[in-house]
Amino acid sequence: MLTVACASGKGGTGKTTVATNLAMEMARESKSKIQLLDCDVENPNSHLFLKMDPVVREEVEVLIPQINEPHCSRCGRCVQACNFSALSLLGEHLLVFPELCHSCGLCSYICPERAISEVGRAVGFIRRGTAGTLDFVGGELNPGEAIAVPVIDAVRKGASNDALVIIDAPPGTSCPTVASVQTADFCLLVTEPTPFGLSDLEMAVGMCDKLQVPVGVIINRCDLGDGKVEQYCHSRKLPILAQFPWDRKLASTYAQGGLISEISRSWSERFLKIGRMLKTAAGRGRG
Repeated sequence: MLTVACASGKGGTGKTTVATNLAMEMARESKSKIQLLDCDVENPNSHLFLKMDPVVREEVEVLIPQINEPHCSRCGRCVQACNFSALSLLGEHLLVFPELCHSCGLCSYICPERAISEVGRAVGFIRRGTAGTLDFVGGELNPGEAIAVPVIDAVRKGASNDALVIIDAPPGTSCPTVASVQTADFCLLVTEPTPFGLSDLEMAVGMCDKLQVPVGVIINRCDLGDGKVEQYCHSRKLPILAQFPWDRKLASTYAQGGLISEISRSWSERFLKIGRMLKTAAGRGRG
């Protein structure tokens, strides 16, 4: 089935609004299974817009080294091998910095004394639920954690093989966004017609080019800009799938945790039209 990532070069463009409304309208209309994955684990909020049944929470753990002090010879090989400075030899003590560990297992593998084992450490959780016919999986990183990718990977593993999957990706173009977008069939970039919006759209398109993921664009608050975003899309031959005008009623609905597709039938039809165009565009991209 099709996997579509909703991303943006910057925060605040309306990415979550598009992802939640698109997923809900397609779930209401489609006979096939629709699934929404919230991979914006550092600031998850997709679940706030869905009237979900009781949510199931599952803890996400990563493996970190545990030192068996009596067996450790303090040779320092593990410290030298770690690319992330997660281990440090201080006098007679081998220190572990869990927040820096990337769970690669190299330290345990190369230890000549077999003095390093691996133990689980909770870094976040995923929540599962349903909103009508929509299946939802979202993740949340624990406060103070620096590495979001393990929680994103746990969310992605919850994707169903027989569903049309819509991913609410993190903003920006860093590792969490790449982890969310890299296996998608199509990336829907939501932007705004401002200098910052254009600059970050260019970076997001460059990221998708590197990942070889085809792109389509939605321009939010389209009537407040100067047309340079449209010019850029035309120059890059990027399809503009929709343009949403500034509307106080939409902003009010969003602020109250509502779905704008429920305001009127015309807004519902807009998102259904986007869904149909996504299926067509993604099919061409894979071909």
